[in-house]
Amino acid sequence: MPTLAEVKKSATPSVPEKNLQELRVLVLATTFPRWENDAEPRFVFDLTKHLAEKVSLWVLVPHAPGARMEEEIDGVRILRFPYFFPKRLQTLCYEGGILPKLKTKWLARLQLPFFLAAQGFHIWRTVRKYKINFIHCHWIIPQGFFVSLLNSFSGIPYLLTAHGGDVYSFRKNPLIRIFSNYALRRAKTCTVNSEPTGQAVRNIRPGSSIQVVPMGVDTQRFHPGKINKKIKENLKIQDSFLLAVGRFAEKKGFRYLIQAMPEILKKRPLAKLVIVGFGPQEEELKRLIADLNLQASVLLPGCKAGDELAEYFATADIFIGPSVITDNGDTEGQGVVFLEAMASGTTVIASDVGGIKDIVRNMETGLLIPPNNPGAIAEKTMLLMDNQELRNKLAMNGRRLAESEYSWEKTAQRFLETYSQIFDTTR
Repeated sequence: MPTLAEVKKSATPSVPEKNLQELRVLVLATTFPRWENDAEPRFVFDLTKHLAEKVSLWVLVPHAPGARMEEEIDGVRILRFPYFFPKRLQTLCYEGGILPKLKTKWLARLQLPFFLAAQGFHIWRTVRKYKINFIHCHWIIPQGFFVSLLNSFSGIPYLLTAHGGDVYSFRKNPLIRIFSNYALRRAKTCTVNSEPTGQAVRNIRPGSSIQVVPMGVDTQRFHPGKINKKIKENLKIQDSFLLAVGRFAEKKGFRYLIQAMPEILKKRPLAKLVIVGFGPQEEELKRLIADLNLQASVLLPGCKAGDELAEYFATADIFIGPSVITDNGDTEGQGVVFLEAMASGTTVIASDVGGIKDIVRNMETGLLIPPNNPGAIAEKTMLLMDNQELRNKLAMNGRRLAESEYSWEKTAQRFLETYSQIFDTTR
């Protein structure tokens, strides 16, 4: 019978160093920090930072007003391509994401064709300039399609990584499905962040080569030791500190959380909900707060990033993620924010949608609720408020899960193994 050490060794085979030394990798993404300590989601950056310790790579992402065209952060070489002029008017990407912007801003819709043309051109240009021999493409659409076209005449192998929105959002769009199918057909492998995301990929192209490799979490940054009591003092929180974090976009379901607060306040009138984030639905959420007369109980402190965000996670009593499935099918592919809360030692309530249940396991690492249901949010929140023992149990299990299964080191190792396998079979 093999020992535990032997099992671990067989589960994480070493990556041939020779293969890694030969790689010149281009990483493509549309969600990425614009500068250090940016509030934009940083999971692609965190992964790339660990990959850059082993392989030579460059990251190509859209430019944003105020960002540098080229820079290096923590060993990651970042190239940003402009897609509209004057650059200060670039508004399609960041601060909520492309899809929500397309729904709410006419200027974003105007910029879409320019963005697509610029992205295709700069992928080709960067591949030639830096002699790229491997591409790691985050999100199947749109950049995955351009990479598949490049592959058709250059033969450069590529890995697709689906995060959820790129497969959930376009299930009803036949043209996008055709483009996605083509990208998946030419890709050597597609990694997905959860089993539900993998199934959504198979619905687009049955028989796709898929590996489940979830995004990770920095368990040193997000840690129970980051509690900062001054946060509660500054926000004048005298009872339970309820926290939500994310883009102000439809799939986050924040309006249902706000609608749950009147019921919660009947029992705990001094509790406060703090929603950290930004995005296209901000004004809509503010109007809802005013309509329900919740200005004193629901706070929107704006963007938080880095250590400050980690302190919010650790200081909160309960983290609530009321995600939903939108009318076009978009939902959470994984929900890195839940890992950040769990790593911080904070008890989690989450909607049972998408890939969330891979992380939030009901009555084990958190509580699951049906989506679009303010009553369920209120019920489970009050249950945790009144049951310190259950709260402690779920928080402890959540922290343990984040440490044991979702460290960035483990995630990066699995991607490096995939890089090596693909590169070795295409030489």
